Amino acid sequence: MSEFLLELLSEEIPARMQARAADDLKRLVTEGLKKARLDFTSAEAYVTPRRLVLVVDGLPERQPDLTEERKGPRVGAPDKAIEGFLRAAGLDSLDQCEKRDMGKGGEIWFAVSERQGVATTQALADLLGTVLADLPWPKSMRWGATGFRWVRPLHSVLALFDGKAIDFAVDLQGGSVPAGARTSGHRFLAPDAFAVSSFADYRVKLRDAKVLIDPAERRAIIERDLAAQAAAEGLTVRTDPGLLDEVAGLVEFPVALIGDIDAAFMDAPAEALTSSMRTHQKYFSLLKPDGSLAPRFGFVANMAAADGGSAITAGNERVLRARLSDAKFFWDQDRSMKLADRAPALEAIVFHAKLGTVAEKIQRIAALAADLSDSIPGADRDSARSAALLCKADLVTGMVGEFPDLQGIMGRYYALGDGESADVANAIAEHYSPLGPNDSCPKAPVSVAVALADKIDTLVGFWLIDEKPTGSKDPFALRRAALGVIRLILENGLRLNLLPAFATAVQLYREEKIALPAGRDVASTARAAARDLLGFFADRLKVYLREQGVRHDLIAAIFEQGEEDDLVRLMARVDALAALVASNDGENLLIANRRAANIVRIESGKDKAEFAPGDYRPASAAGEEAALWTALEETRAAIAPLVAGEDYAGAMNALARLRAPVDLFFDKVTVNADDAETRRNRLCLLAHLTDVMRGVADFGQIEG
Repeated sequence: MSEFLLELLSEEIPARMQARAADDLKRLVTEGLKKARLDFTSAEAYVTPRRLVLVVDGLPERQPDLTEERKGPRVGAPDKAIEGFLRAAGLDSLDQCEKRDMGKGGEIWFAVSERQGVATTQALADLLGTVLADLPWPKSMRWGATGFRWVRPLHSVLALFDGKAIDFAVDLQGGSVPAGARTSGHRFLAPDAFAVSSFADYRVKLRDAKVLIDPAERRAIIERDLAAQAAAEGLTVRTDPGLLDEVAGLVEFPVALIGDIDAAFMDAPAEALTSSMRTHQKYFSLLKPDGSLAPRFGFVANMAAADGGSAITAGNERVLRARLSDAKFFWDQDRSMKLADRAPALEAIVFHAKLGTVAEKIQRIAALAADLSDSIPGADRDSARSAALLCKADLVTGMVGEFPDLQGIMGRYYALGDGESADVANAIAEHYSPLGPNDSCPKAPVSVAVALADKIDTLVGFWLIDEKPTGSKDPFALRRAALGVIRLILENGLRLNLLPAFATAVQLYREEKIALPAGRDVASTARAAARDLLGFFADRLKVYLREQGVRHDLIAAIFEQGEEDDLVRLMARVDALAALVASNDGENLLIANRRAANIVRIESGKDKAEFAPGDYRPASAAGEEAALWTALEETRAAIAPLVAGEDYAGAMNALARLRAPVDLFFDKVTVNADDAETRRNRLCLLAHLTDVMRGVADFGQIEG
């Protein structure tokens, strides 16, 4: 068994494309090997800023021979059929075919051909041309006179099988560049070319030439060395996995260094400094023991300098001063105008062509946040309204224009500088949250009110104009907004009815004469949108709870009872139902409910008649049948006040007590009695059983 080694050396590949490119290269080559009937034991891909590397181990020297059989017509078939068969098989006469007795099928002609496997080197050469042409890039370029496209100009191809170069060439820049057994090391530290004989030899020689091909190794080195240098100064590196991955894709030989931030910039918000360093320069922020930003930054060079990196550090400090000067300028300029005075400029920003401007949106948010405050313990209406009116104003500041990721955060700083309360300022910063499943959820009452109002206004607006998510497409992030509302309600335990909140949002759109389609009844359109939006919330809640380990069918069992728009109440019911279903009594009741429902459904189909719960006549009952009727009536009477009082655990316990009379009924009573009236009466009793159980949940929705 032999080894195949491939290296594609080019100009710098963008860091964001590297991991995907390595995976695609591995996928295309391994799929091609399987199609070529070439088995292998392992395949590993590596990537650096300048090279894609693939090593496949355990390949045979040749393809296995292939025997192909083609079944033809019967012996004695018409000449036309025989001629067509020979032509399709590529044969000249029947002398080249085999005659086989197929029993009752008679004698059949078969064309048997032996195809000899080619050498693996030939199969690889054929495969590589296809792989290089098919490797997908988000963006690619063409250079020179050739039509060949690649992410960046491709310099050389190293392709070895069993230590020998594969006879393969790529058309580059109008000329033919053959694959070979040579590569080169680090662009600056070891640029000379050298030959390799295997992957082990390649890896060792590249390491000696200051190239580490494994991105995980480069990442670990960067993380370790930055942490060690920061610790030497009593500092820590701000956690940023995304930046760490990106920087590991920018260097082939990482050297961690630390530089100074001028004290003149340290009065700017830490978030602004961090964003500037991270976004523009890929620098790491360093933190003091108390968690505040230190006047130092970490960065990674792509080479080891003779002076220990002093000149490199000085150059990076000089570049950073220019960057932070911009941030400092915007910070000083923005504070020259009050945040409230910037709000009129939002009239020039369109939120959506059919939903008006951002200025109109904040007016709706302000009214809705004040209304929602009544359902949020500790939320002050005036504070919620004030925060909502200011929550988008920082969009027209210079700082957010330069660093969009600081929206909300800068608004908080400017609001505090204008003398606004901490509750208002924090609500401005937090009203976008939660942005995703891993983002923290606001807890402060005013922040929760504004965050809910912003998301509900967006959802209702897009539902009114029928711009809902479809399939995998969600251009306005409405699924994320709905999940944000769900988390805000559940994680804060808010007793908030969604349908009235939707109705308030609709009314605000009506007052602004926005989003409601012309020529349609406004009231019915609004009601339909609200109900459909509640169903969307039910679907998102199922997804959210499934990730928490809650069964989606239990949620469906509660929702099928009616429009449940209090998510906290719904969760209490789901929890109680889950506890019942998990118990022995609940499991048996679930089986009994399914059995009863199936019997009623089947017999209704046979009789073409309906067996209604209210048609049961208890006077004719006796024994176990009468006992079940009595138990059902007692349970119905017990459940109603418990459900009304939101004692769902008590309601489930009351339901569990039905198990004994239900079991006895099915053990002792024949439902399909010979007497037609008795049979009909007992079928109505079973319908009554499912009806009583439906008073707590629709058990027909529960799986298993």
